[in-house]
Amino acid sequence: MVNDIKRKAPQKKPNRRRLGVHTSIAGGIHTSLVRASELGCSTMQIFSHNPRGWLVRDILQEEKIQFEKLREELDISPVYIHTSYLINMASNSEVLREKSIALLKEEMRRADMIGADFVILHTGSASNDDEKIARSRAAASLKKTFEDEKWSAGLLLENTAGERGDITSKINELAEIMDRLDGLISGVCIDTCHAFAAGYDIRKYEGIEKISDEIKKYIGFDKFKLIHLNDSKGESGLHRDRHEHIGEGKIGRNGLKSFINHEPFSKIPIILETPKEKESDDEENIKKVLSMLKA
Repeated sequence: MVNDIKRKAPQKKPNRRRLGVHTSIAGGIHTSLVRASELGCSTMQIFSHNPRGWLVRDILQEEKIQFEKLREELDISPVYIHTSYLINMASNSEVLREKSIALLKEEMRRADMIGADFVILHTGSASNDDEKIARSRAAASLKKTFEDEKWSAGLLLENTAGERGDITSKINELAEIMDRLDGLISGVCIDTCHAFAAGYDIRKYEGIEKISDEIKKYIGFDKFKLIHLNDSKGESGLHRDRHEHIGEGKIGRNGLKSFINHEPFSKIPIILETPKEKESDDEENIKKVLSMLKA
């Protein structure tokens, strides 16, 4: 329980760029807030359940109450929930699409239960079909998800690395799905590793300008709600979704620093999804990003 976790004296975060990590919910969903605060985070991302299983444990009322109390006390905001890896809104299997719709509805319900701000979704894989057809299926599945439902939390679509079957590795592809849904999608989350792997060479000014121009043209900066800040083990355009520690990959410190300080992106919250190979990894990566922001 939360009392078993070492806690610092609560203090309000200064009015600065919101920065956080993906945090464990082990011991109860509310414990994620304490872990985030201990790292100095002012925002965070979680899974609301085991992301590799279809069965979902209910959030206990005690956990919900604790979550709401701790979130206010520790000033963690926004709170993001990342959806299960099993969801595939674009699958050519009707059975899998229906299961995905049901699980996404559950993710949204859980977000509202704890007062999370956004749910983040990878739309899915083309299942060896034409990508445009698959995006049409994903849009139809998302529309069905919202039928007769209304949630307080917003839904964000995340760009992908362009691995086999990916249907939303480019900004215009994200926009194609959003445009079919008449404002039901709240915005996008842009992952720097995914963007780099998909061919946006953001270690260079020209690459940052390219993705910035496409966001402005196809989506709008007001819909850019979150940055997943990750370095990349692979080179640009190789379509490999392999995250690396900040400044230790092919994008590098200067590229990531230029990206997060690019004027249209300069106020967007940042979540790190960097590798967790040792206990100090999150703290070390956060320090690196803070130095980039101060610089």
